[in-house]
Amino acid sequence: MGFDIRRLLDRIRRGRTDGSEDDERTLRADGGTTSSRGSRTSRLRHSDAVQALPFWLPPALLVGLFVYGAVSWNLLISLTDWSGLAQPDYTSLSLEMYRQMPDDPSFIAAFRNTVVLLVAFTVVSLAIGLVLAILVDQNIRFENTFRTIYLLPMALSFVVTAIFWSWMYNPSTGTINVFLSTIGLDFLTMDWIGNPTTRLAAIIFALTWQFSGYAMVVYLAGLRAIPDAHYEAAKVDGASSLRMYRRVIVPQLSASTTSAAVVLMVFALKAFDFIFVMFGDTPGRSADILAVMMFRVAFSRTEWAYGAAVATVLFLMALSVVAPYLYMQYKRGDL
Repeated sequence: MGFDIRRLLDRIRRGRTDGSEDDERTLRADGGTTSSRGSRTSRLRHSDAVQALPFWLPPALLVGLFVYGAVSWNLLISLTDWSGLAQPDYTSLSLEMYRQMPDDPSFIAAFRNTVVLLVAFTVVSLAIGLVLAILVDQNIRFENTFRTIYLLPMALSFVVTAIFWSWMYNPSTGTINVFLSTIGLDFLTMDWIGNPTTRLAAIIFALTWQFSGYAMVVYLAGLRAIPDAHYEAAKVDGASSLRMYRRVIVPQLSASTTSAAVVLMVFALKAFDFIFVMFGDTPGRSADILAVMMFRVAFSRTEWAYGAAVATVLFLMALSVVAPYLYMQYKRGDL
């Protein structure tokens, strides 16, 4: 009788009073029950994923449409010869736009400049950020003030930074040339962004000024996570400060280096705003990058298919930076 009462209560809890309980749940030899299709459906309905459906499904659909859908459509356009004057012809797809790239001097120059900007900006920013982090980590006075000063440029947009450094690089009234003239180094003054030989270096210097503070914060967090025992053990072994950081401390900052490098490389690939504000869509071959070339080809020359092909190359470069990092994070269980 007690068992029948439990069965009745179970029917009431599940909202089933038609006596079909035996069809949905069967008894086991040990007095328990075996879940059937009805119970599995009930568990699925009450699962966290289904209950959270109204929250994650709309964003997933929007991202799928406007991000991955747009990327897929861009790839499809790059396989056509669309010039933007009519509807693209999807009946004859080819790799012609990609075959043109090795023979296009503008693309070769833009690709080379993009790689140089990517590598030089990232390496220099990491080096400066590491040095600043080590200096700030010495329990100096006004530490918070210095951290704020170093990190403040990152809060500025590319547009503001480009305008600011355009003033700084002005050949006649710019702060850099005025300072060099003041200290008697007139022979070093030049038109920093007007000279093709120094234009890309000037861009890298300005972007490094803006983002080296971010690398400093990442490295500072990594330094603060290293146990004090490691510092003390190195000192007991008689290691100098330089050798201690080079042999003991810096090797333990590999995770910080990787995460900071990925973010900095992504920012380097997004330097379109900075260069466009400073030079427009014609920065010259000495400072042209793929993002600017993509805009110029698509919107100024209305060669939409070729512009889409350049955008695809830029997307693959970004993917080659981010994908290995995400895979590494997944293997470590951090995703």
